[in-house]
Amino acid sequence: MGDKAGTRVFKKSSPNCKVTVYLGKRDFVDHLDRVDPVDGVILVDPEYLKDRKVFVTLTCAFRYGREDLDVLGLSFRKDLYISTFQAYPPIPDERKPSTRLQDRLLRKLGQHAHPFHFTIPQNLPCSVTLQPGPEDTGKACGVDFEIRAFCAKSVEEKVHKRNSVRLVIRKVQYAPEKPGPQPMVETTRSFLMSDRSLHLEASLDKELYYHGEPISVNVHVTNNSTKTVKRVKISVRQYADICLFSTAQYKCPVAQLEAEDQVLSSSTFCKVYTLTPALCNNREKRGLALDGKLKHEDTNLASSTIFFRWFYFNKKFEYFVIVSGRLSTSLFFFHYPRDVSVELPIVLMHPKPADLPTSRPTSTVPETDPPIDTNLIEFDTNSLIQDDDFVFEDFARLRLKGIVDDKDEDC
Repeated sequence: MGDKAGTRVFKKSSPNCKVTVYLGKRDFVDHLDRVDPVDGVILVDPEYLKDRKVFVTLTCAFRYGREDLDVLGLSFRKDLYISTFQAYPPIPDERKPSTRLQDRLLRKLGQHAHPFHFTIPQNLPCSVTLQPGPEDTGKACGVDFEIRAFCAKSVEEKVHKRNSVRLVIRKVQYAPEKPGPQPMVETTRSFLMSDRSLHLEASLDKELYYHGEPISVNVHVTNNSTKTVKRVKISVRQYADICLFSTAQYKCPVAQLEAEDQVLSSSTFCKVYTLTPALCNNREKRGLALDGKLKHEDTNLASSTIFFRWFYFNKKFEYFVIVSGRLSTSLFFFHYPRDVSVELPIVLMHPKPADLPTSRPTSTVPETDPPIDTNLIEFDTNSLIQDDDFVFEDFARLRLKGIVDDKDEDC
């Protein structure tokens, strides 16, 4: 790439190579109070365009059933949000100031390139994929965002795949900069026919953990009862609250640890247990929530969802997928059928990149050193094309194992 790095730009062309879409990134960050705007450029062959218009649509959809079950006109897919932008000819009321990247692309691509803009609503869920089973084929269930660009005389006109561009983007969240309070929970259990009790306390060193980071839980037991603890069990579960036609909660264990640690009567016990939730240990679990639609090598367990509480309790979420995690600590006894358990909330997320790009308005100051836009998603480096101060990447989505890779359908 030489001594001077260029600005990274993703591009995708239609199968007939008449329409090409350019985007500066694939991940759009939900900052709670706002979401990164979707700003791009579309290039159209003028001989192909003729007297037609250029449209770009942004769709957020939730697929909740396998494609092979879509029969008799019944589709297991719900479009949560659809927005259409007419890129050419531009509508005066919809025009917005172009970003610096858009201006540079427009200068480089020429007069047949047109900018487009979208604003992702805050009440839409982040991109989530529900892991398919070993024998499942077709599209995975979950929430995804898709940009579609095409030429037509009207939006309602039927457009063939070979004449349009379809790109999947992601709405993501990163860990907040300000950490939450240290989680701690305790309980006291009294037993039948006895006035002596057992006290269990569990605590974490912090509330938020990054993906792949070990979780350490400090367990303290004061056993004043006549019972003897025979085993300690620590488990982390993922909870996914899905609201579509009704609200349902799905839970799945993602990490578990059992220790034959005994706590005798009239004694105390203190120990730190460590476990690490990871996708590599849960690849066969159907329905497990994952981040985006990537390969196993690149994806991970779904990040915890963060939102404004007033947004949720005031029912601003018409449809949502909220992912959360809980760590459970359980004590089991000799000759006693019930256990003593406590739960702690945990947050699993990615750290916010230090050089996360932001959308900036047009600047009148001439640029000397073009910025470097970064993106977390892996891409095919064999398709690099260096063009002056731009590095164009083919916009091809990496797939989950067990899903058919259809470039025209899903890239």
